[in-house]
Amino acid sequence: MANIVKFFVYSAIGIFVFFIPVTVNGKSSIMLDHIVSYIQTAAPGVLPYYALLVILLGAVYPFIKGTWKKDTVTLVFSILKVFGFVAGVMLVFNVGPKWFFDPNMAPFLFNKLVISVGLLVPIGSVFLALLVGYGLLEFVGIFMQPVMKPIWKTPGRSAIDAVASFVGSYSIGLLITNRVFKEGKYTIKEAAIIATGFSTVSATFMIVVAKTLDIMNIWNAYFWVTFIVTFIVTAITVRIWPLSKMSDYYYQDMEGDVEVIIKKDRVKTAWKEAMVTANESPSLGKNIWDNLKDGFVMTMGILPSIMSVGLLGLVLAEFTPVFDWLGYIFYPFAKLVQLPDAMLASKASALSIAEMFLPALLVTKAAIVTKFVIAVVSVSSIIFFSAVVPCILSTEIPLTVGKLVVIWFERVVLTILITAPIAFLIL
Repeated sequence: MANIVKFFVYSAIGIFVFFIPVTVNGKSSIMLDHIVSYIQTAAPGVLPYYALLVILLGAVYPFIKGTWKKDTVTLVFSILKVFGFVAGVMLVFNVGPKWFFDPNMAPFLFNKLVISVGLLVPIGSVFLALLVGYGLLEFVGIFMQPVMKPIWKTPGRSAIDAVASFVGSYSIGLLITNRVFKEGKYTIKEAAIIATGFSTVSATFMIVVAKTLDIMNIWNAYFWVTFIVTFIVTAITVRIWPLSKMSDYYYQDMEGDVEVIIKKDRVKTAWKEAMVTANESPSLGKNIWDNLKDGFVMTMGILPSIMSVGLLGLVLAEFTPVFDWLGYIFYPFAKLVQLPDAMLASKASALSIAEMFLPALLVTKAAIVTKFVIAVVSVSSIIFFSAVVPCILSTEIPLTVGKLVVIWFERVVLTILITAPIAFLIL
């Protein structure tokens, strides 16, 4: 009886916080977003110092743990984290050149991303303990097996990840992925597919993009096209290099909790699996504490990287022709699908690797079809250096920067080719 109560009550609270839109003060969003927004409104003066403290802890952590010398990429990111702390100090204490304080530069990163992610991940990790710790993952997974495995080559249980990312946040999605991966329930390949294919920005981020591009009047079309295109693109990328060649081993060569393929008695088996997990789960206090610890360490890894790598991307976009040159890579594809303003669309697509908001800022005056396609690219490309790349590199999933860039390129090209015909059809 205790296991049944745990399964229903804890899972229901988790579902409510992550998936059910609630209207508070005229704003409709998930409960987690409302909690974070409330804290941001209630304690605006404290938050910059909280964020700065987390950035400081994140900057010194690799040197205290000795992980900075693991490999070249880790060394570079460890140094960048220190720069992230310096940038944070400059912003909070108002010291630095004029360009640094431009609303689209450091203040944008700090206020829009650093503070919200700094609250979202630790608070989300508390409720995550309820969502994935008491059998819901296993229960849903068995029903989703016929869909997930053949199309995306991931276990049925990854369906929770996919939805959590889309309605919640990429940081929450990656937190779930990393947690489940370390428990031996995903292989390296499966974890890599989920991290790069499902961990997209949330619906709330999409609203900001839609508002920026003045396409809120077609919000439903934008949301569903983006949702469908993102998952079609993922279904293709899992079948091409580098994802197709990722290892089928489990975390640290552990045995692995392989998802058994169920052909009959699906409801009965799903219930049995859920009860086994609920029975074996730790106490609520321990579960929440373990998740909170994981979430906070992950936040420490992400925030200084957002501040340094994100700023670098914004500087390159604003003051150098790097993204103009990168734009030429996508020009043949934009031209092939006859996008209006093809060169502008190509440059905007290239910008998506730096920060997902940047492409939208570039095409605000473009034709509606171009705006729509770039709005979808912003979300479907998934991988960007200001936040998602530091998030992925903060997990235990062995994805390199090189592989992430290749996956980003594949996703952008496929999104342009799939979305443009749809945009011409519906607009």
